[in-house]
Amino acid sequence: MTTIEATTAGIAPALRRLYFGRFAFAIVWAGLMFATKSGLGPLAVTLIVLYPLFDVAAAIVDVRTTGPTRGLYVNMAISLLAAIGLAIAAASGVPAVLRVWGAWAVVAGLIQLIVGAGRRKLGGQWPMMLSGGISVLAGLSFIAGASATDPKLTNVAGYAVLGGIFFLVSAIRLGRQQAGTVR
Repeated sequence: MTTIEATTAGIAPALRRLYFGRFAFAIVWAGLMFATKSGLGPLAVTLIVLYPLFDVAAAIVDVRTTGPTRGLYVNMAISLLAAIGLAIAAASGVPAVLRVWGAWAVVAGLIQLIVGAGRRKLGGQWPMMLSGGISVLAGLSFIAGASATDPKLTNVAGYAVLGGIFFLVSAIRLGRQQAGTVR
């Protein structure tokens, strides 16, 4: 076994657990967000701010698992700024929230794409790279959609579900990679 294979064998199970956790969080979060019916009440504001804070926590776990990665540190900073920006934007209404969320989705998506590309040797990363690319496009659509006549917060719930599904697919692929059934 080479050093890379040994390192990958130790990292993959931890990343797999993290990805399953991120999937579960995204699904529960989206369900609660859909329950708000697009209103910007206390629950929705709490959820909107909580999502990027969870992203910070997940990136911390990722760094502890995989080691220092510049992209993950940048992601932590961007997600923390997004949480602050979303809390402030919530006072201005749904369009402001969608603009901040969209900007965060664009930057975080680019970072996810770069980190996933750097981890190709681990396996199970193509869904992360694809998710990053889709996040960029979704972010741009949130920014554009903020100008709609009746912008909806539930669109971000759909975004979370899709992101969660990509984490699930990556977790499954990492498990298959470990078992030697996926290349």
